[in-house]
Amino acid sequence: MIVDARVEAWARLQLAGVGPRALVALLRAFGDARGVLAATPAERRRHVPADAAALLDAPPEAPRLEAALAWLREPDHELMAWDDPGYPHALLEITDPPPVFYYQGRRELFAAPGFAIVGSRNATPQGSEDAEAFAAALSAAGFTIVSGLAQGIDAAAHRGGLRHSASSIAVIGTGPDRIYPARNRDLAHELAARGLVISEFAPGTPPLKQNFPRRNRLVSGLSRGVLVVEATLDSGSLITARLAAEQGREVFALPGSIHSPFSKGGHRLIRDGAKLVETAQDILEELGGTVAARQRAEPREADIADPDARAILGALGHDAADVDTLVARTGLGAPAAVAALTALELDGEVASVPGGRWQRISRPK
Repeated sequence: MIVDARVEAWARLQLAGVGPRALVALLRAFGDARGVLAATPAERRRHVPADAAALLDAPPEAPRLEAALAWLREPDHELMAWDDPGYPHALLEITDPPPVFYYQGRRELFAAPGFAIVGSRNATPQGSEDAEAFAAALSAAGFTIVSGLAQGIDAAAHRGGLRHSASSIAVIGTGPDRIYPARNRDLAHELAARGLVISEFAPGTPPLKQNFPRRNRLVSGLSRGVLVVEATLDSGSLITARLAAEQGREVFALPGSIHSPFSKGGHRLIRDGAKLVETAQDILEELGGTVAARQRAEPREADIADPDARAILGALGHDAADVDTLVARTGLGAPAAVAALTALELDGEVASVPGGRWQRISRPK
């Protein structure tokens, strides 16, 4: 990014830590970020409380400012601020949108309809599989999958979103130069290349505990709805669900075994009014009026020219199936079945899920 006077001014304001309400008052009074910084301390105190104005009295720490500017000078590293015409409208709808955030990736995804999938960091294999399958189906239908790049459900959701062009957005709780947990580094790099990685925290910010609940409001804020896949009663994903409800977003939960602690959070949400879902189609029907993909009709086997692909699609029910099962159901040989599945995946009719299985992608009617 070209670091001009505007970008540097916003970086300085971000490091100062002025709250959104005070910053709005200062911007109204002085026009833009540069004007706020150019004003004298006495002039700023005429418009905001003394404690807020005092945050700007001294320049930011030189090492922190230089770290931020150095990160921004790297190719494909960007800063977004309130006065940018591309600032996400979805975030402007929430009560405390970040005045500044840093990002890498496909800027056009800020304007896409988002959908959040969140849940336990210590997900079960079934929970991870469900999250990835739901994300793939929703991404194929036009929703950009939003999550927090944590282990477990978040990571699975990102992988599913990346299967299709609607892709995925990761909202992280560290500076944009830090990936936490480190084991998600490769996934973060893939998201930066084919999706988006965003952070409201300055470069160099470590994984501080208090930052992760704070980033959750952006996960829900960027989304039309939130699905909780697995969650214990003390899971941070319940914070995301609560914030989503406060922001006027739809809240969905996937039910599970009454014996599993990972089902208790979702079951509480359902008792409190979240919508119970069993398939991605349930979500698409609820939000069907919000995406252009709603115009795509449910595919029928008769519309598919290749007979092998038609047979495979007909043999796929609502549950995922492996190749051996599909061979048994259709009578096709394994090579023919794999070739048909590959063609169907390229056409967006099926998605591969963990465990060597395939799932039909439902379309909104």
